Amino acid sequence: MTRREVIVAGFGGQGIALTGQLIAAAATAEGRNAVWTPAHGPEMRGGESNCSVVVADEPIGSPVVAHPDTVIIMDRQSLTKLQGVVSSGGLMMINSSLAPGRPRRKRLRVHQVPATHLAEELGDTRVANVVMLGAFIELDHLVASASVRQALRALLPERRRKLLELNEQALERGMRYIREGC
Repeated sequence: MTRREVIVAGFGGQGIALTGQLIAAAATAEGRNAVWTPAHGPEMRGGESNCSVVVADEPIGSPVVAHPDTVIIMDRQSLTKLQGVVSSGGLMMINSSLAPGRPRRKRLRVHQVPATHLAEELGDTRVANVVMLGAFIELDHLVASASVRQALRALLPERRRKLLELNEQALERGMRYIREGC
């Protein structure tokens, strides 16, 4: 691996920024370079939200992501907006609970994961982002699950510590969804 680029997109309140932070923190814990760049609309919740993550073995000269290797889509609006940016042959992961359907583009590896429904089965839809992250790392192996668990422990704020176990369950649920071939 020399340089990998990921965009995570959805709406505010879905944990988009945290997902990107977890990928970047896991990569740095594994000794690689990583840059995480959040972007969001002016709304606190419900507005457009996305982030980009660059992971590389070499120093990262530019954090700009134009044609990512992977796009993780958490809602319908992001699917419409970002289906054209993922590189040819790249991976597009779609939260099929909130973005049913498939992208119009060909030459993509598309995986639909009902992340919101799986999170609801765990008892809290707020962990749908971590379900998607688990599915992503099981498919792509960009970072190890142990590194993501370590990042969760480091990044969850004190007021959210009670959600650590639920987030770990969500990570495992996403991984298991892919392993089971669902």
